[in-house]
Amino acid sequence: MKILVVEDNKKLASFLSRALTEEGYVVDVVPDGATAIGQIQSLPYDLVILDWMLPEVDGLSVCRTVRQKGCQVPILMLTARAEVPERIAGLDAGADDYLAKPFDLGELLARVRARGRRGAGGEATVRVGPLALDRAERRATLDGRKVDLTPREFALVAYLAREAGRVVPRTELLAKVWETRFDPGSNVVEVHVKNIREKFGAHAALIETVRGVGYKLGPLEA
Repeated sequence: MKILVVEDNKKLASFLSRALTEEGYVVDVVPDGATAIGQIQSLPYDLVILDWMLPEVDGLSVCRTVRQKGCQVPILMLTARAEVPERIAGLDAGADDYLAKPFDLGELLARVRARGRRGAGGEATVRVGPLALDRAERRATLDGRKVDLTPREFALVAYLAREAGRVVPRTELLAKVWETRFDPGSNVVEVHVKNIREKFGAHAALIETVRGVGYKLGPLEA
């Protein structure tokens, strides 16, 4: 699943992004409603986690705007406004679910998993050659055989699968999977790719190294 978190509180946004990434999701974060509207319209998300109180354009306005434009991406609204009238207003504006702050992380993750199982916003399973990724259950199989991946390994494979056939730069992987905006000079990506290839066994060549650039996931050439 690819999730957009819209939250202007940097500490909370970082916490949510880290928690969701560790669960194997691909996460983008934006701090305001105007940016969120553009992002939702231009990129395919499976879920938007949206704060109500945002600078300039609030969460209700974001909901109304994207719904008026025909976008049906599922929206989970987070807000300190927990009274019934506010919950009704959020749902009427186009939100699909509602969670009051302060919230329990376990409950939020359970709601995200439930949304993934419904497969709304896109196909629940991504297939690249013999590889199948169930984004809702965060399960990977090769020719029907389960591959045990760590949450970070799954997030890395899921991102490469979403971009299948394209060479994904190492810096992009660091930004999207590790949330690192600069190259720390470590070999963390290479280590994870090596571990994934070992688990892929005979299908290790599914992940191609493009020297000096990054990695590409694609079906094996005949």
